[in-house]
Amino acid sequence: MRLTVFWQRMANHFGAAYADSFARDHVMSELGGRTVHEALDAGWNAKDVWRAVCRAMEVPEDRR
Repeated sequence: MRLTVFWQRMANHFGAAYADSFARDHVMSELGGRTVHEALDAGWNAKDVWRAVCRAMEVPEDRR
């Protein structure tokens, strides 16, 4: 998954303004105690990060 697709999906689910705030501030156990930005900066695959967000935040199947 390209980062542009990842960020589009984040914005679609959380809203454009909140998506970045969530990605910077919300520490997720699914990401090894990292935020979304930290996981992506550490080299995590965007698809794996998106799947972790979906599981943690119960993103509906039709938005995954």
